[in-house]
Amino acid sequence: MHYSGNISSKLPQVPTSIFAVMSKMANDYGAVNLSQGFPDFPISEELVRLVHKYMKNGLNQYAPMPGVLSLRGAISEKVKFLYGAVYHPETEITVTAGATQALFTAIMALVKDGDEVIMFTPAYDSYAPAIELAGGKAVYIQLQTPDYKIDWDQVKKLVNSKTKMIVINTPHNPTGSIMDKLDMMELDKITKGSDIIILSDEVYEHIIFDNNKHQSVSKFPGLAQRSLVVASFGKTFHATGWKMGYCLAPENLMNEFRKIHQFNVFSANTPVQYALAEFLQNKENYVHISTMYEKKRDYFLKAIEGSKFKPVKCNGTYFQLLNYSAVSKESDVKFAEILAKKHKIASIPVSVFYNNPVDEKVLRFCFAKSEETLDQAAEILNSI
Repeated sequence: MHYSGNISSKLPQVPTSIFAVMSKMANDYGAVNLSQGFPDFPISEELVRLVHKYMKNGLNQYAPMPGVLSLRGAISEKVKFLYGAVYHPETEITVTAGATQALFTAIMALVKDGDEVIMFTPAYDSYAPAIELAGGKAVYIQLQTPDYKIDWDQVKKLVNSKTKMIVINTPHNPTGSIMDKLDMMELDKITKGSDIIILSDEVYEHIIFDNNKHQSVSKFPGLAQRSLVVASFGKTFHATGWKMGYCLAPENLMNEFRKIHQFNVFSANTPVQYALAEFLQNKENYVHISTMYEKKRDYFLKAIEGSKFKPVKCNGTYFQLLNYSAVSKESDVKFAEILAKKHKIASIPVSVFYNNPVDEKVLRFCFAKSEETLDQAAEILNSI
């Protein structure tokens, strides 16, 4: 079947997501898949039991548009406990069908034709297309290597009367870098007294290493009043297939967010919301997540010590960048292909996360895997 009319694409430059491409390649060539960011170990049995309980109890119809109130209450308590910030469960918290939906909804709700949105590259690949669809213009600032830090002087130069929003992401995908307290204070200084909105992607808030503390924008009152914070239960409880996230924002920003959210998905999965509300009552279920992933990161790094791949410092997320310049002169896209086809290991080339590809000869590997998978991966990397 073929549509014979003229299709004027709204996203003409957008190819299929690199995650889909590399995961397909991993399947086609039987490669160990360290490309897409999903864990391959089981989720909490208690959480599965709770979802089943609420399904059996008949809670299988639409949830309220902003989310089940008991879950919004539990989120409010968690945010207060971790960051000392108070978000009203009824007016300032919305449960979403994953974090990507929350990011898309926030951009659609607040960015208009001609608005400029500052974002930092390399960047998660959903930001720019959403900005474009909203009629906005993405203004790109490259993070400074080797630590992938923000150059705040550059930000100051690019902020103008058209700047509507700044998108930040900490801990940062794909690099594993984090924003510290000084970064947040700089951001506060730059945006103070302006109408600029911050969209803060904090989906890896619970995966942060080496005694670092997650600096949520919600901890800084000046920033919190102009920010939408996006978080993910999928990342936190390694249940990425549930597509469950949430957004925090002051009431007037949340009103705009919900106007779009109701026509975007209306509401998210009901029994899962009830299960999460109960699961969050026990802080033990989320305060040790960093420790678990730090062990995995260290296990992976120790396992590849003998290889020619050089690790880039990773302070958070479940991704480790490896520099392969001692192994090959190929571009990162080409080398990722060679690794998948010839060596049977799938990764993600980092150049694709830039608006204009920057090839630093680094690949992103997901270490949210069982020790068995990490051992297989290390064996391959050590042999190259």
